[in-house]
Amino acid sequence: MPLIVEAIFIALTMLIAFFLAFLMMFLLALFLAPIERGLSKFIWDHTTPASPAPSQKGQSYRDFSKKHF
Repeated sequence: MPLIVEAIFIALTMLIAFFLAFLMMFLLALFLAPIERGLSKFIWDHTTPASPAPSQKGQSYRDFSKKHF
C-alpha cells in the first residue's frame, strides 16, 4: 500500500475513533441525565430548612422600599 494512502487511512481512522468516543460520552451523559436530576433534586430538598426563618420585629427593608417608592 502506498505511503500516502496509508497516512490518509490512519488519519481517517483516528478521526472516526475520536467522533465515536465523543458520541459514546454524549450518549452516556444523555442516559445519566435523569439520574443526576433526581439526585440534585434530592440534595436540594434535603438541604432546605425545615421551617421558615422567623420574621423580624419592626420594619424590614421591603416595608421601607414600599413606603418610599
